[in-house]
Formats: sequence, structure tokens, C-alpha cells
Amino acid sequence: MNQRIFQQRVLSQPVGRARQSGFSLIEALVAFLILSIGMLGIASLQTMSLKAGHTATVRMAAVMKADEILESIRANPAVLLSYAASTADSGADNGCSQTMVAAVQCSPTQLAADDIFRWKRSLTDVLPNNASTTASVVVTPPVPPETMTDIVVTINWSERDVDSGGATNMNYSVTTQM
Repeated sequence: MNQRIFQQRVLSQPVGRARQSGFSLIEALVAFLILSIGMLGIASLQTMSLKAGHTATVRMAAVMKADEILESIRANPAVLLSYAASTADSGADNGCSQTMVAAVQCSPTQLAADDIFRWKRSLTDVLPNNASTTASVVVTPPVPPETMTDIVVTINWSERDVDSGGATNMNYSVTTQM
């Protein structure tokens, strides 16, 4: 009789019950947790990429603006020393190089002051946090027997630092000889 009860019990149990197929709720939650952590990492990487892209764009603008004033100096070499401008010197709006307006006839010295004025004004338009943007041009006269003049262009600006919530002071400086 015991054998008969044992056979009934074995036969009455479903065949696939011992092996479970599919995912349990816990396995699905663990998989979702792993996927969520991965997505957070991708979002963090995207944020860092955007920040780096913005910084690169601003630095490229600073390089282009430094090149712009150097080209202005090359175009007016007779008065190299007139291009020397400290951070406080804003140049003068002489109307020498205005677009869409009849240009005023300017002397080379007036053109240099006008170039500095327009260059500094365009810097504050291009660089972030324009209240803290400063620029200087240092022209060192040649000492004999040298015949080349050293020109140093320095641009300073402030960028927002996402990590600290404050500002980071940035600068770009280029030295050339003419």
C-alpha cells in the first residue's frame, strides 16, 4: 500500500514543476538596476562631453581673436608701438574701419587705436561672462642688434565651473615677432 501512495503522489505532481522557466521578479529587478546604473553613466558622460565642447569653443574663439589683432598689427606695421594696450586701455572709436558706413580717413596711429577698440569690444561679445574679460597687447621695441619686435597678446576670461558652482579664470597668451 505504501508503494501505491508513493506512485500516486509522483504521478499527481506536474512534470515541469521541478524546473522553473522564465525570469522571476527579483531577476528582472536586478537586470533593471544594472541597466539603470549604465544609463546614469551614459548621462554623466554626455554632460561632461557638453562641458568640454563648450570650453573648446570658447578657447577657439580666444585663439581666433588673438590672431585677429595680430593680423591688424601686421596690416599696420608702421606704428607697432601704438598697438600696445594694457587691460585698462580700451582704445578709441575713431570710425576708421566701420562697415556699412563711409570710413573716416585715419592716420596709422588712429587706426591702431580703432583696431584695439573694435577688438576689445568684439572680445566681450564672444567670450563668456564678459564683465570679467580683459585683454592686453604688449609690444617690446627691438634692442639693437635685433630687428624683430616681440608682441605678446594675452586674453583673460572667466568660465562657469559646473563642478564647483563658481567660476574658473582662463587665459590665452601668444607671443610672436614682427
